[in-house]
Amino acid sequence: MRPLLIAGILLAMTGCSIQPWVMPYERENLADEIMQFERDPVAGAYMIHVYEAREGARGAEGGGGSGCGCN
Repeated sequence: MRPLLIAGILLAMTGCSIQPWVMPYERENLADEIMQFERDPVAGAYMIHVYEAREGARGAEGGGGSGCGCN
């Protein structure tokens, strides 16, 4: 059990030394329109607004407001 624990700790420590796969100058490719989650960004923003209004008491998406839909 102890060697497995030590091996797990060593494996976790090596994760900090791995170089990022995406270099800063390559990030413009990730901002391409084809990499977006929603097909229609206007409809996606509307659904986020509706979700925030419904879950306003809990703070669903981190937006302000009281849940009345007027934020």
